[in-house]
Order: sequence, then structure tokens, then C-alpha cells
Amino acid sequence: MQNSDPTRRTVIKVGAAVAAVAAAPALPGAAEAEPVTSVTDTAPVSLKVNGTAHKLELEPRVTLLDALRERIGLTGTKKGCDRGECGACTVLVDGRRIKSCLTLAVMQQGREITTVEGLARGDALHPMQAAFIRNDGFQCGFCTPGQIMSAVACVNEGHAGSDDEIREWMSGNICRCSCYPNIVASVRQAAKEMT
Repeated sequence: MQNSDPTRRTVIKVGAAVAAVAAAPALPGAAEAEPVTSVTDTAPVSLKVNGTAHKLELEPRVTLLDALRERIGLTGTKKGCDRGECGACTVLVDGRRIKSCLTLAVMQQGREITTVEGLARGDALHPMQAAFIRNDGFQCGFCTPGQIMSAVACVNEGHAGSDDEIREWMSGNICRCSCYPNIVASVRQAAKEMT
């Protein structure tokens, strides 16, 4: 009785034959395939960031985070997890907070994008930035830009009524140094100045 299960040797032989056929040059006269659009094709993209228009040529797959950091040079927005879990890349788009690693730059044309660099007015810090400094709302500082942007939105959305409410609405931003009590104090203090 012969075993119908393929042996290791059979699998290797079949795999080698398939690879050889795939690597062989096309026969003369064979139909040419239509060219596939390359992932390196770019499109014009216009982004308004911190009140300044930026005209860019970007691949459609470029995230807003990468456009801000690598093409425009605004490195305040941090790349943490690159999966939308940590909040280090939080920016405001038309006043609403978003995680810039989860959206494509081409989707944000015609919208007002604000990064942490756009909060201060000249040498005058935004009240939230000043509150984070006064309350030691950071330690290593890596999450701080995203925390500040989320905190500004938290106050503007009307979710800074209590410490519990602040904690709930800031829960999408992770601080590896565990400065949460100081972050909540910063939001609470800045909310008084922002309203």
C-alpha cells in the first residue's frame, strides 16, 4: 500500500519546478502584460499645517505623521507605536484630535492641521504647554507633544469637568513614565485659562 501523503523530497522537487518556471524568461511573441502602477508614483498634495500651506509630492500611502516629520520637518509629532495605540502622534485636524499615524496625508487636504509647534504664539506658550511645565506633566518627554495636543482637544471638547472625566478622555494617550497625576493636574489648570 502506497502512502498518498507527499514526502519532503516531493514537496522540494515541486517547489523547485514551480520556481524555475516562474523565473524563466517569457517566450518570444508572448502577450505583454499591462504595466502595473508602481507604489512609487506620487501625487500632488497640499496640506495646511499651523497656518502655512505646504505643497508636496507624496505617494498615496504616506501617512500624515510621515508627511509632517519627514517631508515638512515638523518633528514635534512623535512616532511611537505607529499603530494608533500610544497617542504620541496626536495632532488636531479642524480642531479634532486624530492619531496621525492612522490617516493618510492625501485625506487631509483642505483641512486645518495643528501640531504642537503651532500652539505657541511667538515666544508665548499656549496655556496647556505652560501648565505641563508648571506641573511637571512629563518626564522623558516623548509622549508630551501628543499628550498636549490631546489635552487641548479635551478642554475644547468640554471634557475637563473633573479628574475622572479628564482621565477618561485622555486615556488614548499613554505615558511610559507614568506622569498621569501631573498630566491631569496640567489639564485641570490649563482648562481654567483656556475657557
